[in-house]
Amino acid sequence: MFSLFCAIDGGIIALIVLSCILAAALVVMFILVPIKTWFVALVSGAHVSMARLVGMKLRKVDYRQIINSYIMARKGGIVIDVVDLETHYMAGGKVENIIKALIAAHSAGIDLTVELAKAIDLAGSDVVEAIETCVNPKIIEVKNIAAIAQDGIEVIINVNVTVKTDIRELVGGAGEDTIIARVGKGVVSCIGAAESYNELLENPSAIGDVIMRKGLDDGTAFDIISVDVADIDIGKNLGAKLEMDEAEKDRQIANAIAEKTRAAMVAEEQRYKAKTQEMKAAVLAAEAEIPKAIASAIAAGKFGVLDYYKLKNLQADTAMRSSIAGIEQDGADGEV
Repeated sequence: MFSLFCAIDGGIIALIVLSCILAAALVVMFILVPIKTWFVALVSGAHVSMARLVGMKLRKVDYRQIINSYIMARKGGIVIDVVDLETHYMAGGKVENIIKALIAAHSAGIDLTVELAKAIDLAGSDVVEAIETCVNPKIIEVKNIAAIAQDGIEVIINVNVTVKTDIRELVGGAGEDTIIARVGKGVVSCIGAAESYNELLENPSAIGDVIMRKGLDDGTAFDIISVDVADIDIGKNLGAKLEMDEAEKDRQIANAIAEKTRAAMVAEEQRYKAKTQEMKAAVLAAEAEIPKAIASAIAAGKFGVLDYYKLKNLQADTAMRSSIAGIEQDGADGEV
């Protein structure tokens, strides 16, 4: 009897222990395993194992976003592994974006692989927008492109460039800035090649035709569909301004040459005046010797007093005639 009691008591204890273990296992399972997310995936036809969900939770991955994206992919007919989504998430990618892009590409008949979608997303491009642009091309506005025609008139042009995304070139291809720069350069070249601004006003579509033939979308993430001139404005007449500036420069140069010539002539005049003064000084010095010579001649008996008075009368007569004629006498009289 005692043995039977002990056996029964041991069985109860074992049952209790087993129940505790099961209860603990259930508690751990409910803590670690997101039952609700697992069940939603199961009933949605996108089954994910509990171990996978526990691994995501332990790695601190947003398992809800992964599972929701996985369900979206399965519903959209996209064949993808949940491991790819988890890996892309851990690499810093936008999981929902690549699924939306894959579904949109699948619906539009665009050949977009999972690997390419992941690469585009990790490259920093919006893969959803890229697919939308493939279906519905967008317009890139290139404004205020100014250049000078050969007649010197400034022409200002606004251009609308219609492009669609080239999925294959999106990774590593140049972006919108390159398209804008190349189109701007092409428009400037067209304006500069025009003999007159009237040519551009009469046939603006020729600008788009020339640019389209240049293949400006090579090496970019876009295919240029069309280039349309939206507006043409006429700016300043820079040719006339340049001619006016040139004429003003020539005038200043001529004025400088004339001023240099005038200064040289003034200097020459001053030189002649100085020479004239020197000559007058020499004449006055010579005239100052006349009285001395007369006195010496009188003292030597070679010149008489009568001769002296005749000379004085001649000088007075000459001075009078000069005064009547209006001729100025500068030291003409000799003094004894």
